[in-house]
Amino acid sequence: MAKIKPSKGAPYARILGVGGYRPTRVVPNEVILETIDSSDEWIRSRSGIQTRHWANDEETVAAMSIEASGKAIADAGISAEQIGGVIVSTVSHFKQTPAVATEIADKLGTAKAAAFDISAGCAGFGYGLTLAKGMIVEGSAEYVLVIGVERLSDLTDLEDRATAFLFGDGAGAVVVGPADEPAIGPTVWGSEGDKSETIKQTVPWTDYRSGEVAKFPAITQEGQAVFRWAVFEMAKVAKEALDAAGISTEDLDVFIPHQANERIIDSMVKTLKLPESVTVARDVRTTGNTSAASIPLAMERLLATGEAKSGDTALVIGFGAGLVYAATVVTLP
Repeated sequence: MAKIKPSKGAPYARILGVGGYRPTRVVPNEVILETIDSSDEWIRSRSGIQTRHWANDEETVAAMSIEASGKAIADAGISAEQIGGVIVSTVSHFKQTPAVATEIADKLGTAKAAAFDISAGCAGFGYGLTLAKGMIVEGSAEYVLVIGVERLSDLTDLEDRATAFLFGDGAGAVVVGPADEPAIGPTVWGSEGDKSETIKQTVPWTDYRSGEVAKFPAITQEGQAVFRWAVFEMAKVAKEALDAAGISTEDLDVFIPHQANERIIDSMVKTLKLPESVTVARDVRTTGNTSAASIPLAMERLLATGEAKSGDTALVIGFGAGLVYAATVVTLP
């Protein structure tokens, strides 16, 4: 019996560069109030959101991804030809096939990189990061591009008072590459499919195609159920990720949770008893909930503003539709 030669990858992996793209159109709460009975004060108190970005016709999922990826590649100090894998997490690319990752890989100028899409909602960035780490350690790629990108304005029901104000568009990307010491901790991830009805698409595409429903499908959620789950269950997952990485809250420099809702973020900070010295991402205020894009966009902004710095230890956690979740500790690029 022949023996298969073992893979030879890097001993560890790390994030080497990060980039983001936010659409040019900034949408204040006043625009949302044109279609729902609410107030700016109510939206801010319930979510922390003041503005969000909505894409125009030219700012497609692919176009936004390419812009963010170009910045991440430059930040990592490598060339596109060195990228061996492109992983795109999105729920708002409306072509079932081919994967938008293949278009992105080609237009960036990679040398025929492996390219595929994943659908893991707001936990998608964490899922992609974990897959990229495995590819590098296993040896199937030296550098992997992980992209979280959404055009959630296409899936927003502007007459739904519970969700109309939540969602935004944008793309965030990171380059993951080899490292000589651990810089991406073990991932604590999973799913709770018994709760899948709490965040979902209103109707299947087939119902819209057949004419059974006239209204284009949108994302809907049970706000209170999601809030309770995110605050109590995800705080436990975050603690498990810290334990898996062998660090405590006292060792943390930065906390980058999925930017779903500032009330959820505040509650998680309180439940985790994070020290005041920990920088907490609050990109949701001006970017809204961008699902898979929210963590890399928040990471990019913290580094750009100097609120976080290269080498900081950060806890990242994504959670959302499925219900799915993924948390890990990383060293910032």
